[in-house]
Amino acid sequence: MAGFIDAAVQDIDNRLTELREEEQKLIAARTALTGAVRRGPGRPPRSASAPPSRGTRRPGRPRGRRGGNTRSNQALELVRSRPGITIPQIAESLKIEPNYLYRVMPKLTSDGLVKRDGQGWHAAGATSAAE
Repeated sequence: MAGFIDAAVQDIDNRLTELREEEQKLIAARTALTGAVRRGPGRPPRSASAPPSRGTRRPGRPRGRRGGNTRSNQALELVRSRPGITIPQIAESLKIEPNYLYRVMPKLTSDGLVKRDGQGWHAAGATSAAE
């Protein structure tokens, strides 16, 4: 009788292993089709309209934002003080990633505050060496 039970338990364990492998394949196929990653068990999907649940926020001001175009103003001051400065140099001076500045600098250009000359940036009122 003990041999029968051991064999049955072994068969169940083998089948569970097969099912886990099949589940992983199905999850990978679903992810490839939808781009969505399945959340772990017991974690319901978060609604798009639900606010983040970490801590409390002060009303009227998004968390982590300073407001007032602080980085833009800092970048503009660097361009004014160091004409011809490049985005990687600005990023290094501000201790931020350069990818953020690739969004900030064109906005400053459209506002008429800076202009690009080759790789370098100049204050809009200043003349470049090429002119």
